Amino acid sequence: MSIFGRLLPIVTCSYTVQALLALIFVPLQDETYFDLCGAIGWLSTTFISLYYPTLNFAKYWDGTAPLQWNVSMSSRQLLLTAALGIWSLRMGTFLTWRAVKAGGDIRFSLIKRRPLTFSIYWFAQATWIVLVGLPVYLCNIVPSHLHPALVPLDFCAVALYAASLLFEVIADLQKTAWKRAKDLKQHDESFISSGLWSISRHPKLELIAFTRKEVSNADFSSYVGEVGLWTGIWALSITSLRSSHYPMGTWLLAAISPLFSWFLVRKVSGIPGLERIGDKRFGANPKWQQYKKAVPIFWPWGGLD
Repeated sequence: MSIFGRLLPIVTCSYTVQALLALIFVPLQDETYFDLCGAIGWLSTTFISLYYPTLNFAKYWDGTAPLQWNVSMSSRQLLLTAALGIWSLRMGTFLTWRAVKAGGDIRFSLIKRRPLTFSIYWFAQATWIVLVGLPVYLCNIVPSHLHPALVPLDFCAVALYAASLLFEVIADLQKTAWKRAKDLKQHDESFISSGLWSISRHPKLELIAFTRKEVSNADFSSYVGEVGLWTGIWALSITSLRSSHYPMGTWLLAAISPLFSWFLVRKVSGIPGLERIGDKRFGANPKWQQYKKAVPIFWPWGGLD
């Protein structure tokens, strides 16, 4: 089977899992666990990418061998799989906790009442899983002994991933501390502009999960760490994807992972909507206008607008 042919079970898994979950949650009009279901999709496709290629169905069906997994992982496969697993588990659990605590996700307040539209979002999530996870899947579907040893680029990639994850964790801690202080009436700031929010208006990925009560930009999604994470994962895959075991240009094809991530958060479902919410909520506040003039929208990948 060709390299790209081996991706078919992964694609099938992604859409099947999200379709089954949609069958449960679309009729219930329940979006609370949407991000947790996304994490389930990430973990299941990664599992399939590692184990499905090792199954020998031909020998199983003709009775010459049992159907069993035989997987050994190269250092690169182990690092890529661990990176995706850590990110997806953190994302799924944290964002679901936020949604449960907030009583829902305002993004879906109208969408969930439209079954067809809500279903499209589930299949869009499956597409997101396939495209953004491509570097990991492509590396996992090739036997471990065919992967080259780690090189300096790989260590730089791991460092970028770790720094981006740390960036998100610090942003979480800073935001939580800011909101706690506001709840305790230790300050009366309408929006957070300190810490990492002083260098980027959207430093990390976070759920837009809040009720219709008064909100601040501390509730807004932020994305610098997200693009950094997937850039690091893609960079970690490059050395293998440029080897003779892959078609020429595969490493460039895998770049769709960080590029699609950037496109989604910068142009589609992320920052544009959040900026509109911020302008609607704080547009009359001179401090908000000053903040927007001074702090980049998406450091280091964007200017003030």
